[in-house]
Amino acid sequence: MSSRPAPAPVVDPEAILARARLTFDIEAEAVLGLKTRVGPSFVDAVRKILEVRGRVVVMGMGKSGHVGRKIAATLASTGTPAMFVHPAEASHGDLGMIKAVDLVLAISNSGEVEELTVILPVVKRQGVPLIAITGRADSTLGRHADIVLDAGVSKEACPLNLAPTASTTAQMAMGDALAVALLDARGFGSEDFARSHPGGALGRKLLTHVSDVMRSGAEVPRVAPGASLSELMREMSSKGLGATAVVDAEGRAIGIFTDGDLRRKVETGADLRALTAADVMHRGPRTLRADALAVEAAELMENHRITSVLVVDTAGLLIGALSINDLMRAKVI
Repeated sequence: MSSRPAPAPVVDPEAILARARLTFDIEAEAVLGLKTRVGPSFVDAVRKILEVRGRVVVMGMGKSGHVGRKIAATLASTGTPAMFVHPAEASHGDLGMIKAVDLVLAISNSGEVEELTVILPVVKRQGVPLIAITGRADSTLGRHADIVLDAGVSKEACPLNLAPTASTTAQMAMGDALAVALLDARGFGSEDFARSHPGGALGRKLLTHVSDVMRSGAEVPRVAPGASLSELMREMSSKGLGATAVVDAEGRAIGIFTDGDLRRKVETGADLRALTAADVMHRGPRTLRADALAVEAAELMENHRITSVLVVDTAGLLIGALSINDLMRAKVI
């Protein structure tokens, strides 16, 4: 006897959109409700974490565990050393990862998750401070905690009021509020953030200097003021920068000539054979120091609509050059 596949659920667009909007309303209400409940205990939590000489050890089971992993990552990337330890693994050896200099941030909506509550007495005996993010201050977790952050919600977005939805959103928001408050209290700035994210776009912008991406030595195209136009063009072609610096006898950058300048000269119909670099160069070229940020080079090129810039030292001596392509290869732009 062959079995027939179950009919596909009937899709009611209006009902689907109504459920989505109701979910947004319930979760937004859960987060906004936290505003009226943060007070002295939140300040105490921030102070306690700032005093910690070790790490913030975040713990949670199930969906709260997923939230905990994210909170630990956010703390670590914003100046507060943190890690996530799974409560079930903690009772089988990983508890040894928690030291007396650490602080435990435990997350549980009910505050009664067995894998978490069973290890709380051990944590307390070690003298490790315990902060709880929970929906029930009178729970086992709440009673063991030194500080309780109330992340309770009136209902879940789930129509069965079972799947953790609004409660995990509230936990996440409370963790983010902690991380941001700590960041602000530490004076953690954009450069600190970049050092924690060297592979990201912000890290590249704030940590990459002109010296990291510029061409130097024999790679830098340069000619003397008396060089003929043909010599100038050969130097540009061999170095592939699309421009060449013009330097005086001491090596100071006194001018620049680009591919665009060459095209414009040709369009005038002038006899180019008798011209020298000094005749065709732009005097007072745009320059940067090697210790400038590469993003400054990008801004300079954009503001003045140029595609290359010369790099000089404090005495004006030419020490490098870079093009917009160099910045693109370094993923600065």
